[in-house]
Amino acid sequence: MVKPASRVEKIPPYLFARIDKKKEELRKKGIDLVDFGIGDPDIPTPKRIIDKMIEATADPKNHRYPSYEGMLEYRKAVAQWYQKRFNVELNPDDEIVALIGSKEGIAHMPWAYLENGDIALIPSPGYPVYRITTLLCGGTPYMMPLKEENGFLPDYDSIPEDVFEKAKIMFINYPNNPTGAHADDAFYEKTINIAKKYNILICHDAAYSEVAYDGYLPKSILEFDKEKKYSVEFHSLSKTYCMTGWRIGFAVGSKDAIYNLGKLKTNIDSGVFQAIQFAAIEALTGDQQSVEEIKEIFQRRRNLVVDGLKSVGINVKSPMATFYIWARVPEGYTSESFCEKLLEDAGIVVTPGNGFGDEGEGYFRISITIGEDKIREAIKRLKSMKF
Repeated sequence: MVKPASRVEKIPPYLFARIDKKKEELRKKGIDLVDFGIGDPDIPTPKRIIDKMIEATADPKNHRYPSYEGMLEYRKAVAQWYQKRFNVELNPDDEIVALIGSKEGIAHMPWAYLENGDIALIPSPGYPVYRITTLLCGGTPYMMPLKEENGFLPDYDSIPEDVFEKAKIMFINYPNNPTGAHADDAFYEKTINIAKKYNILICHDAAYSEVAYDGYLPKSILEFDKEKKYSVEFHSLSKTYCMTGWRIGFAVGSKDAIYNLGKLKTNIDSGVFQAIQFAAIEALTGDQQSVEEIKEIFQRRRNLVVDGLKSVGINVKSPMATFYIWARVPEGYTSESFCEKLLEDAGIVVTPGNGFGDEGEGYFRISITIGEDKIREAIKRLKSMKF
């Protein structure tokens, strides 16, 4: 066999790929699983979006190569959505680029900015892609612990001055995966002040900004970076419109960041299938009632899961956003041992917190992307267990 590059050998298997392998093994044994694992909504994409996709797919003009940066019509729709949602003005020509899902843009950003040894500030626990892609391109991850006592916000005051001075990019993610935490205005203001002081590009993963409850409306970091000079924000239609499989998103913000990311992408991919872009335009500019209905479904599920966990003695806070529940494992367990017990004794799949970084040890994550009947079944199984 040809030996793979050392960069590939150094990275662990992707967290959710490992979980999928274990689930498949148990299913082959005939075990009926209740799967709270991956954040992949079970709710169908709204019909109006599907109808637009069918129409656009039939048009031969959409069968050819799309533009690298995304259709101008799509970028204009993104700008219109940002203006309406956040009161942030964006220039479709140079402050927006289409992505093949936000994961793709997030994964490529370190390649656009980091040389060997350059520091990227990365939250822990956090989306594994931040750290892994930093390592792949030769960068040095500096992990920012997200602790419960700080509301799962990074403690900037604990980061050494020399680390800030060497850092080139910082990843933040609010509403947060996996903790479900949200950020206030003071946090965003402090983050932008740090970016200005140390010349750091803030990369804000805002994929869950539209999955929020109880009247809460998450903010865009661009509401605080008025110059659009120090930040780039990543969005996805996956969570907002239940379009995970469609693979479309966008990055917005700093002209330089959008240019550099786009320049890299032109040498890696050939853009997003135009029919999907037309469907995304419909998603962003059409009737948004489906977004409210989707949020109501997730809110009911959130309440059901939180109440269920509390009924078996697992104390947990109810998140104001995302479709994740982040909870401490019972005393005497590690993240992995508790998740293994749930899987083997009750056929319940949850994600061990340490899979999101060292600071996730002692927690587990539940994704409420399954129906209420299955949630009730899981609670029933939990009540029959002894922890």
